[in-house]
Amino acid sequence: MSRKISKVFKQSGVIPYRVNNGKVEILLITTRNFQHWVIPKGDIPNGMSPPASAAKEAWEEAGVIGQVDTNELGSYKYRKRGKIYRVKMYLLPVDMLSEDYPEASKRKRQWLEVTKAIRRVKFNSLKRILKGFFQVESHFCAFQDPNQV
Repeated sequence: MSRKISKVFKQSGVIPYRVNNGKVEILLITTRNFQHWVIPKGDIPNGMSPPASAAKEAWEEAGVIGQVDTNELGSYKYRKRGKIYRVKMYLLPVDMLSEDYPEASKRKRQWLEVTKAIRRVKFNSLKRILKGFFQVESHFCAFQDPNQV
């Protein structure tokens, strides 16, 4: 008897962040049906690196531009319509926030302090990535507000 092997679809995504009044904030977006708060992510096109794909998704879904950190933060899996997806996650310090972007009419977005953002995201594995990175005190030195230096 053969066992069915499920294909895992590869995606990449970003955690868009900024430092506002000395506090790190994460930009969350809604799914297209406005049911859940998520981060920008999507399929990785052939010939495109995961970080480059993640930057493209950040623009299309959230209207943000910045230089994606190419060091992978971690990955998480989720299931949607019977398919399994693995999302490689990267940090994106936001340099520009646009009001006019491809999915502006399809999603809401909101800046949230880290602990509130963690509570709001749906997937526990994504919550773990956020907690593991943003709640470790030693990492906060990496999030200096350029206006405070």
